Amino acid sequence: MYYRFHGFTQRLVGAAAAEAYSPQGLKPIVSTESPALTTPKLASDIPATDTFLGKNKVPDLQKLFQKPDGLPVHLKRGVPDRLLYRTTMALTIGGTIYCLVALYMASQPRTQK
Repeated sequence: MYYRFHGFTQRLVGAAAAEAYSPQGLKPIVSTESPALTTPKLASDIPATDTFLGKNKVPDLQKLFQKPDGLPVHLKRGVPDRLLYRTTMALTIGGTIYCLVALYMASQPRTQK
């Protein structure tokens, strides 16, 4: 048995398999006309001077990250990585302390005036 969501009653109702897999009556669009024939653009047709074809940085990064210098991967790129790491640690520790202080203040009974 298949079910679908009924738009008017906002409930699940029994349905045929085709209705259950096309919600709210949407049907897949099937084109009746043939697609326009175009010649595909080959990679050899694209000039090598295009801006999106930059230098491949993967081999350089592989050498950097696989170098056995004892540093963890998240600190291999130097100062920017250290700044991000220390900022993240400071925010994590600060947030933990803030949560503990808020929990302590919430656990204390209110004083009656």
